[in-house]
Amino acid sequence: MLMIWIGYEIGRWFDWNTMDSLFLGAILAISSTTIIVKALNDLKMKNERFAQLIFGVLIVEDILGIGIIALLSSIAVSGTVSSGEVFSTVGKLSLFMIVALVVGILLVPRLLAYVAKFDSNEMLLITVLGLCFGFCLLVVKLEYSMVLGAFLIGAILAESRQLLKIERLVEPVRDLFSAIFFVAIGLMLDPTILLQYAWPIAVITAAVVLGKMLSCGLGAFIAGNDGRTSLRVGMGLSQIGEFSFIIASLGMTLQVTSDFLYPVAVAVSVLTTLLTPYLIRAADPLSLKLATVMPRRLTRVLGMYGEWLRSIQPRGEGALVASMIRRILLQVGINLALVIAIFVSGGYFAERMSLYLQDWISDPSWQKALIWGGALLLSLPFLIAAYRKLKALSMLLAEMGVKAEMAGRHTQRVRRVIAEVIPILSLLVIFLLLAALSASILPTNKLLVLIAVVATAVAALLWRWFVRLHTRMQVALMETLDNHKESSGS
Repeated sequence: MLMIWIGYEIGRWFDWNTMDSLFLGAILAISSTTIIVKALNDLKMKNERFAQLIFGVLIVEDILGIGIIALLSSIAVSGTVSSGEVFSTVGKLSLFMIVALVVGILLVPRLLAYVAKFDSNEMLLITVLGLCFGFCLLVVKLEYSMVLGAFLIGAILAESRQLLKIERLVEPVRDLFSAIFFVAIGLMLDPTILLQYAWPIAVITAAVVLGKMLSCGLGAFIAGNDGRTSLRVGMGLSQIGEFSFIIASLGMTLQVTSDFLYPVAVAVSVLTTLLTPYLIRAADPLSLKLATVMPRRLTRVLGMYGEWLRSIQPRGEGALVASMIRRILLQVGINLALVIAIFVSGGYFAERMSLYLQDWISDPSWQKALIWGGALLLSLPFLIAAYRKLKALSMLLAEMGVKAEMAGRHTQRVRRVIAEVIPILSLLVIFLLLAALSASILPTNKLLVLIAVVATAVAALLWRWFVRLHTRMQVALMETLDNHKESSGS
């Protein structure tokens, strides 16, 4: 938000119109994943703590970038801010990321393990490149950023036991595309624009470097990191890149920004790209220099803040309970994301499926009932798992919240009621949410009751089988993650 405000104010200071200033703020808000990863690789620093923090920030920025694009598109077309559209876009994006990661981690490492059995480097390389390009194409078809697709498939491939071999095989291809990327940036430079807008380019470049150092460095420190690490994070993120080009080209496509804004963004990106390695190297000497000149009173205040952060962290039994609650909520969230994805996919493919069904079922209401009921049956393993996790969570909360001093001899009864009521109410809320998300394929009330009765009967008869099926999928997922840890450790 700080960088968006800085960019907007700079644009207004140069007497640019409101839309140019707004797009400039968005352009400055997101750092370049490609440039930073390349710089950290060349400097042999990608495994250091500050680099891992930078990667985390880049992931969040790429996700927020999708929301920024949706917001800018809404403002450019209608002149107003549609918060509903932004939340819908971010929600769909989060859902897609969760489902893609879970399904990808379950399937892709096993596919690569099978291909690796042939002991052919060419076959393994072609498979990896096919997965990368294919997944990025899918992401683009879904109208998301190709950068996001590359990140997701990279995270999935990283869970393979063949990771080290894949890195060695892909390295020449990576270097080739890195060279193409930087050549493409150079080709977009217009010398006449550089001369005409030299002063704005210099001011914006300085604003990017100083603004990112301040905002990202301060954010890292507030999150509990030491001053040296925070400064390295801020200086490492002090550039713009590919996502900024996407935002600048969006303004040109919608014909709401001036022609000079895109070349200015490219020029600022080139200058900040050239500065990035030097800024990363200079972070350590600068942090030492600041430590010597900083007033002792300020140093004590900053140290007290760090101690306060450490003191409010839960410890002992409280930390264990908090960890259990987080784990249960994460598992419930993943299961619900998979359920929502099934129903949303049913709505997306409903028209095509209706064409196949109309030869056997002519009534549209029965077609919807069959599609919705099929989605519900496919979701049963995940719904049952979510119910069991919610019941475990409610039992834990009941044990913590209902004390014997308060309820007396009714303590166990009250706890049992809470443990039963919370999961049931949660499932009702989930079904209302599913009904809202799948409104296009929602059957009539009578058919909905029939589907509910059939689904309840199937769940009761096959409860143990669904539990075992979900357990096998969960074990397969955990084995993949554990295998990756073992291969990384070795």
